[in-house]
Amino acid sequence: MKASDIMSTPVYVVSPQENISHARNLMLRHRISRLLVTNGEELVGIITRKDIAYGLRQSEPLWRRRPIDRIPVEVMMTRSPIVVSPTTFTEEIASMMVNNRISGLPVVEGGRVAGIVTKSDLLRSTLVQNLPLRAHDLMEEAITVSRYHSLSHIIDQMRERNNKLVVMNNDGTIAGIISESNIVFFDYEAAETGVPVRDVKLLRKDETAGRKRYRYVMNVSAIAEDVMTRPVVTTGPDAPLKEVVDLMNKHRISTVVVVEGQELKGIVKRDSIIREVAK
Repeated sequence: MKASDIMSTPVYVVSPQENISHARNLMLRHRISRLLVTNGEELVGIITRKDIAYGLRQSEPLWRRRPIDRIPVEVMMTRSPIVVSPTTFTEEIASMMVNNRISGLPVVEGGRVAGIVTKSDLLRSTLVQNLPLRAHDLMEEAITVSRYHSLSHIIDQMRERNNKLVVMNNDGTIAGIISESNIVFFDYEAAETGVPVRDVKLLRKDETAGRKRYRYVMNVSAIAEDVMTRPVVTTGPDAPLKEVVDLMNKHRISTVVVVEGQELKGIVKRDSIIREVAK
């Protein structure tokens, strides 16, 4: 199979000068993870939800000084992205994704963008559907956080491990899962700063022994339970890989959590499946 057999069209694009808020809303509206950045017909970059998520946690982050709707795409985009031609074979595309740790490759023909191949496109290919494996063959350890961990901690963990996070309850049961999408598409309530926050009402008394009233509202940083996705899509260790892939395609997710009874055993990631194709 070649790029032309599996690539997605049309391709959604933004200009370098458009703002991050616009790019984020396009991703949300079209349920996509990346946008090509073009200057006229020239491909100059690519921006992904991961770029936006990790861009929200820097030593001197722009988003602390400027609203997200004023940060231009060119600040967070990847410049001069790797491209393929329509005749590039699927195995080579998978290898390029694995070796360069990227999830989408623009397809360029005659200097113009013809489409894009993403990991989701590979996942829908017959090449993946026919892999004779089971969930436990590709399962890896799950990285867990408490449902009360701060958003800053979550972003740091995701960047350090380059992975999704499984959110756990105090009793050891699964509460939810967090991906880059949860960070990017979280509702940014602090309009002037772009900082993810939630409102908390405090019970205060007007006077001693008086009636309690919700008098004050303050903004505090969001925590894991505010941004996580639930319920979590799960499978068993012995499930055929085709069933795992079907779950990913059906729910438009890149990670399936593996459980045995109520016990968390691990996760199967789309990336692990792509590595099998690249072999």
